[in-house]
Amino acid sequence: MAEVAAKAFDGLGRGLGVPLLLLIMLAMMMVPLPALALDVLFTFNIALSVAILLTAIYVGKPLDFGVFPSILLVVTLLRLALNIASTRVVLLNGHTGTSAAGKVIEAFGEFVVGGNYAVGFVVFAILVIINFVVVTKGAGRVSEVTARFTLDAMPGKQMAIDADLNAGIINESVARERRQEIREEADFYGSMDGASKFVRGDAIAAILILFINIIGGLIIGTAQHDLSLSAAVHNYTLLTIGDGLVAQIPSLLLSTAVAIIVTRVSRSEDMSKQVVTQVFSDPRTLAVTAAVMTILGLIPGMPNFAFLLLAAVCAYAAYRSGRKPKPPSQSRPEEKTEAPQSRELGWHDVEPLDQIGLEVGYRLIPLVDRQKAGPLVSRIKGVRKKLSEEMGFLVPAVHIRDNLELSPNAYRITIMGVPVGECEIYVDKELAIDPGQTFGALKGIETKDPAYGMPAFWIDASQHDEAQMLGYTVVDAATVMATHLSQLVQDHAHDLFGHEETQQLLDRLAESAPKLVEELTPKTLPTSAVTRVLQNLLEERIPVRNIRRIAETLAEYGTRSQDPDVLSAAVRVRLGRSIVQNVAGMRPELQVMTLEPELERILNDSSKDGASLGVEPGIITRLQEALKDQAERREVGGDPAVLLVSPQLRPWLAKMARNIRNLTVLAYNEVPDDKRIEMVATVG
Repeated sequence: MAEVAAKAFDGLGRGLGVPLLLLIMLAMMMVPLPALALDVLFTFNIALSVAILLTAIYVGKPLDFGVFPSILLVVTLLRLALNIASTRVVLLNGHTGTSAAGKVIEAFGEFVVGGNYAVGFVVFAILVIINFVVVTKGAGRVSEVTARFTLDAMPGKQMAIDADLNAGIINESVARERRQEIREEADFYGSMDGASKFVRGDAIAAILILFINIIGGLIIGTAQHDLSLSAAVHNYTLLTIGDGLVAQIPSLLLSTAVAIIVTRVSRSEDMSKQVVTQVFSDPRTLAVTAAVMTILGLIPGMPNFAFLLLAAVCAYAAYRSGRKPKPPSQSRPEEKTEAPQSRELGWHDVEPLDQIGLEVGYRLIPLVDRQKAGPLVSRIKGVRKKLSEEMGFLVPAVHIRDNLELSPNAYRITIMGVPVGECEIYVDKELAIDPGQTFGALKGIETKDPAYGMPAFWIDASQHDEAQMLGYTVVDAATVMATHLSQLVQDHAHDLFGHEETQQLLDRLAESAPKLVEELTPKTLPTSAVTRVLQNLLEERIPVRNIRRIAETLAEYGTRSQDPDVLSAAVRVRLGRSIVQNVAGMRPELQVMTLEPELERILNDSSKDGASLGVEPGIITRLQEALKDQAERREVGGDPAVLLVSPQLRPWLAKMARNIRNLTVLAYNEVPDDKRIEMVATVG
């Protein structure tokens, strides 16, 4: 019970510490304090300032003392509250003598300046000049410049973190920590820039308080307490000087702490260690210093003892520093420079290719900036999820990086390190795509949709409604890039699919059908043959989601042939219903195009193995043009373009027609028996 109460009291004390301090400062401004209380508070103020200065010296990094700006504000307010409290006591009781405001102020007024207020004025003026003109002004300027440069460097640092993350050098947790550190650094130096203004204002307030105390004390002492002018000047001036010195010394300590913090290099090492390692680590520095001090000490008329004593200390320090063993990296620097040359190359020197890469020009960086919630980042994640569900395997992550070799508005998509698409877009504009049925022209930058090659215009956002009314499809820049990426990933899905993906699919299938997988591989077919069949399917945009049906077909036909093309044709027949449904939907009939009987007979006679034809190139060219013309007509009418041919011709014609958009080549045996066929065109 006692332990619980102690913890509760401790938590209450921590929560009420700062509010209690603020209430005390408010009370100091409103309620007259006895001399003993002033002594305690002034002593506490000096001790607190010393502790803050030492913390600034010994802290590892400036960010480790992130609460310093808030502490600086609170301590400055505490010192101003003490000035108000001491001023009240000085003006009320200054006529009684120099001990009216407590022993601390009396000691600074009598002992430190020898009871001579003229000397006190000079000492106080020097302290104010050092604090106001030198330390505070310099620290304020450094804080301002550091804050400005820190904010300007934030985008570059965040891009470097994103580049390391996309390259796989760091993981997400490390990247999150680094981004948090960048934000904290910007907040810290911005706060320090503002806090340094408090210190500067405090120095100005000290000068004004000095003159107010002296003038007010002289008036009160002579007019209200009938003191002679000399007695009033002696009492009030010494009290004011003592009060000013007691306040200026902590102020100077805090200003020094501010200057130390803002001039520190962000390195995990305290200031003392940095000074020792960077200034006194080289014995030559101490040796030359000792020689110079020795020469000065031997000159007649100079304080020989002081110079020679310091020379002896520097010489001894140089001797000890020279005998100290150096770390291997410093004692033999030639090995450090030669090590990279002598080290043998290894596999870690060969960086793996990005399976899917996206390179952007510098003006497109806002689209992929994770810190600013770039719209393309979430779009790419959605594209990966959608394609993974549709195609039946996990689409690899897209590694995004900036490329200064590209034009500012350009991007490039790579598959397995090879560029497969490149386009130029405009972040501040929208793309109006002509789907083929528009009712007017638009003013903008004429271009083509990178995904499908349709005519388009880059227009201003203000033209969005007008373009839609004219029948254009309007999308933003992020959607253009995401659609282009989706199209290219589908076109090159077979390049992204390999042995690892095959094994993942078989492992998942083994959870529900272990006997099937056991019979398929390696008993019937090697994994390489299964991989090649799946790649053939993906190359013709047939998903591999139905891995069970595919595996059953391969297990059945794998005993007859291990040719991937033959096995792929068998799998297509088994997947015929899903293939046709993906093309024609739920329609009861399948509208198809066929070859003229004479042309089909010629092609069948010249076909050797289904992969090549022995016909003249002119026939092939005219056939491609005819198929492209028919496919475009079907597309304008909103109907699918399907070419129905014999199983022997289908593989070759599918390869020939791969560049014809929206054209699907089917074999007779791939069409389900319950699907009614309707012939709509004949190609000859």
